[in-house]
Amino acid sequence: MNLRPATAHDVPDVVALEQALFHGDAWSSATTAEELAGSDRLAVVACAHEGSVVGYAVARRGDDVVDLHRIGVAVRSRRTGIGGLLLEELRRSGRAAGGAWMLLEVSAANDGALAFYAAEGFVEIDRRRRYYRDGSDALVLRGPLDAVASGGSAAGSRAR
Repeated sequence: MNLRPATAHDVPDVVALEQALFHGDAWSSATTAEELAGSDRLAVVACAHEGSVVGYAVARRGDDVVDLHRIGVAVRSRRTGIGGLLLEELRRSGRAAGGAWMLLEVSAANDGALAFYAAEGFVEIDRRRRYYRDGSDALVLRGPLDAVASGGSAAGSRAR
């Protein structure tokens, strides 16, 4: 497994993963390009040994907060530690940029993601009622930029 900064060349692969993972809530090609290349973004991809993108993570730097926009891992590659590696890379980059905390939103119905983030030291700080298209609530979670636990598979932030 190879982690590297995301580039414009990764847009088609990330868009394909977006469609497969997030369906109606997937980012468009234009949004994906902006998320991967924005000047205040932290974006990383995970590539399998043959070079295919099997995961990605994007966050936005603020003053002392890193806002996690997305972690996505191909279904066939889940539960292999890729999500944990992607999250740790964003945490490392966020610390280097002077951040102290990471914030994210995740569906209250996404048990896999909630377990992943809880194991990584995230706690609920707010709830947005009926935030997602399916009517589920969004939980706003806060976690330290210092790694807490084991890693694992990412079921996706801002996912249903």
